[in-house]
Amino acid sequence: MSAEATNPEARPEARPELRRRGRTRIDLRRLGRAALLGPTSRDRLPDAIGHVAEAHRAHHPDADLSILRRAYVLAESSHRGQMRKSGEPYITHPLAVTLILAELGAETTTLTASLLHDTVEDTEVTLDQVRAEFGDEVCFIVDGVTKVEKIDYGAAAEPETFRKMLVATGNDVRVMSIKLADRLHNMRTLGVMRPEKQARIAKVTRDVLIPLAERLGVQALKTELEDLVFAILHPEEYEATRALIAAHAGERDPLPAIADSVRAVLRDAGIAAQVQVRPRHFVSVHRIALKRGELRGSDFGRILVLVGENADCYAVLGELHTCFTPVVSEFKDFIAAPKFNLYQSLHTAVAVPEGYVAEVIVRTHQMHRVAEAGVVALGNPYATAAADAECEEERADPTRPGWLSRLLDWQQSAPDPDTFWSVLRAELAQDREITVFREDGSASGTISLPAGASCIDAAYAQYGEAAHGCIGARVNGRLTSLASRLSDGDTVQLLLAQDTSSGPSPDWLEHARTPAARIAISSWLEAHPDGATPTATPARAPLSVVGARGGGGNAVVDLPHATVRLAGCCTPVPPDAVAGFVVRGGAVTVHRIHCAAVAQMRSLGRTSVAVHWRATADCRVTLVAESFGRPHLLADLTEAIAREGVEVVSATVEPPVEQRVRHTYTLQLPDAAGLPALMRAMRDVPGVYDVSRA
Repeated sequence: MSAEATNPEARPEARPELRRRGRTRIDLRRLGRAALLGPTSRDRLPDAIGHVAEAHRAHHPDADLSILRRAYVLAESSHRGQMRKSGEPYITHPLAVTLILAELGAETTTLTASLLHDTVEDTEVTLDQVRAEFGDEVCFIVDGVTKVEKIDYGAAAEPETFRKMLVATGNDVRVMSIKLADRLHNMRTLGVMRPEKQARIAKVTRDVLIPLAERLGVQALKTELEDLVFAILHPEEYEATRALIAAHAGERDPLPAIADSVRAVLRDAGIAAQVQVRPRHFVSVHRIALKRGELRGSDFGRILVLVGENADCYAVLGELHTCFTPVVSEFKDFIAAPKFNLYQSLHTAVAVPEGYVAEVIVRTHQMHRVAEAGVVALGNPYATAAADAECEEERADPTRPGWLSRLLDWQQSAPDPDTFWSVLRAELAQDREITVFREDGSASGTISLPAGASCIDAAYAQYGEAAHGCIGARVNGRLTSLASRLSDGDTVQLLLAQDTSSGPSPDWLEHARTPAARIAISSWLEAHPDGATPTATPARAPLSVVGARGGGGNAVVDLPHATVRLAGCCTPVPPDAVAGFVVRGGAVTVHRIHCAAVAQMRSLGRTSVAVHWRATADCRVTLVAESFGRPHLLADLTEAIAREGVEVVSATVEPPVEQRVRHTYTLQLPDAAGLPALMRAMRDVPGVYDVSRA
């Protein structure tokens, strides 16, 4: 099935690419009437599923079709006499759903369950009968689909219904594949319902099922669902887009000529490739029109290049960028960095001499299958463990992405259906994932989070409710606040308080992005309306200890007799690159070259004074130690400093904040080379988790 057909009302069986494969148009009404007459003889496949069998064999030539025949016989006999609201025999619905999945390349077990997906819900067939006749796998999937079929589209019923759907999906992603195909066929035949019910179903499809289809990578279903929802919820925009496409159909389309040029370039380069023109679907045309205003001929489609190997994709890219003018801003590499829903391709755009800009997608044939069908194209993900799995047990799913695991983790703790519903929609609205690494950097130490997640989200993903006591984080080795947003590939070390009675701040809700974090924080705050029991000492003025005087250390400036001072804001030491500036009274203040004060001075037009270091190695430096609050900490830190032979010029200890204490020391070192060893010695003091220069 094409993911980008321009007519959302067209059935896949009526599309040109299927007719080119020699398939006749499938008349489901005729098949339904034939089904009322009863199944055909058991020595051959019933004619009613002949088209399903043909589509299935196109993807799986060696498939055993006997199980499909038996499933059809059971489905037809059990649904016999039932009619859809459209007036068609009910058997046409499971047939249509199964045909959709067969075109996507679903394996035999999925198609068998699809034929039977309504039997347990709507007929007298039981799960025990399904298990006895078709085995545990089919029973498991049919049971999962049955659990999500009892949908009352009232607002109160939606949250609980989709909670069940989520659990069923997590246990077997094939359940959601059938559900999406089921919804697509229902959306195609929605015209028999009242307008208000059409709108209600379309909104649920838009808010939950389309994002789920996107996340499962089933683009072929997602794009047609988008167009059908677009037609129902935005009829005026839909008609305007239809008029745009109709007007374009009567004009000269530049894309076929551009595709011919691409074929010629790749043929000359010796790269075997298929080049196709892919028309955009309605919603895509609408979005492009909103983005660009007036549309040109090349905006109504894209060029798709299919090759055999990954390396060929980059070879094609090189030829395109060599022979045409590339639009650099449009290049995206989803092969090296696949999207969260398994999608892989190279995206680029090139300008041709005629003045058109054509978007080009480059992928392998296997990537194309996955791009169209997502998890459906992966076949049976449980084949190796199916013999040992019990029907009721949750199983390890190699196709389950990180976002689905997160949803399954928090849905059990969602306090009420409304919270579940709102958070589910917010989570599905996320369109990108990041992966961060725990401090050990092992493959098992990765955390998958939505883009925009903070250290708070990482804390709850790693520690669960124990993250209530998180007081800070170190990202890529640097101490940072819990509110800091994480980027893909960051390494995170989370710092937990030793006091288990501590809890989150209400401010955390402003920075938490994942449902698990938000629900856990909200639950704790509701249970502790007065906040955590304060364990820190009452606020007091900072404790300061002052020793020797300040001065310029061994910094020398080019102004004779000038007083030299080392800046307290950046505390330069040899061999730091430094700059000096004359201040009031003729003194020269020396800063590290990257200090913010240097940039400010230069922006004011102040001229710097040359500075160099004396050969003597002694220096003065200011260090900041971050630690957990505990008795005798100041004494232990001072002792560690003294053991290194360093003089304390001054020390300041700030009042504890969320069990964290900040110490600031100005120190006189006999040798600047001893600074790294001093900082290591201070970090080794129990309770100290970071030492840095001011």
